[in-house]
Amino acid sequence: MQAIVLVGGEGTRLRPLTATVPKPALTLVDRPFLAYMIEWLAGHGVTEVVLACGFLPDVLREALTGEEERAGVSIQYVVEPERRGTAGAIRFAADELGERLDQRFLALNGDVLTDLDLTALLRAHAERDGRATLALHPVEDSSSFGLVHSDSTGAVLEFLEKTGEAVPGEINAGMYVLERSVLDLIPSGEEVSIERDVFPRLVGEGLSGLRLDGYWMDIGTPDRYLQASWDILERRVQTRVRPTAPGMLVDSGAEVATGATIGPRAVLGRGCRVADRAQISDSVVLDGCIVGEGATVSGSILSAGVEVAADAVLESAVVGADERVPA
Repeated sequence: MQAIVLVGGEGTRLRPLTATVPKPALTLVDRPFLAYMIEWLAGHGVTEVVLACGFLPDVLREALTGEEERAGVSIQYVVEPERRGTAGAIRFAADELGERLDQRFLALNGDVLTDLDLTALLRAHAERDGRATLALHPVEDSSSFGLVHSDSTGAVLEFLEKTGEAVPGEINAGMYVLERSVLDLIPSGEEVSIERDVFPRLVGEGLSGLRLDGYWMDIGTPDRYLQASWDILERRVQTRVRPTAPGMLVDSGAEVATGATIGPRAVLGRGCRVADRAQISDSVVLDGCIVGEGATVSGSILSAGVEVAADAVLESAVVGADERVPA
């Protein structure tokens, strides 16, 4: 089974974390964010992952070094020459695969942490014999997502992309089973949205949805990034991460002074140094950071190489790579 994963976005809502690192390569707890999706795909029978890249593809490739062997899949990188939109990116990747593209394949947004039952989605698509099957997920506030209305058989009746209305409903979870015939609706070399331009045209023409309950999180903002970290460490989502304590992961290469206080929630990356009387709580501190004596870091995200001065106070801050935070 092949999966085309869209990873071309710049992750602007996560800046400065993503100023020099594409969102899929950003460390989430202890590994690149996209590694979670690759492992999840492999667990549902995917053998080839095709990454439709845009922003800083070489950084992503380096971050995923060794992931093919760890997950047991092949990974192919295709780089768009310019922005093509969600459908245009799928078409570009499909064109790059050429005759190697299966008649039926998966397409997914690469910015989601999830453990939804992808096998059930594949099974439903095969049983319904349609052209496209969407994974749907229930939420209380659908204003920021595509809202999907379907009938009792799963046939999609209406696809509304980002209405802005805070109403409950089943949203487009960003994972699809597609037949190759769907590509006929996507002009080659153009910027096309699958949500706005393709799915509405497929209503009544073989488009269905399947509700999948489970864990689903778009980590596109700092708040969601932090929440996803705690959800992983507190086992609300199934991953291979092994916390060092509930809600905590302290890398074995981190140095923490005896008088420092860490937690109750925290991530400390490789090579971090935390001085005496420093306090770190509800925060992610990535590789190589230094937190000075008596400093306080709470509800914050520190990119790699940040240095926090002695007695500095950081609350709900997002700090870019290699920055210096004064007292």
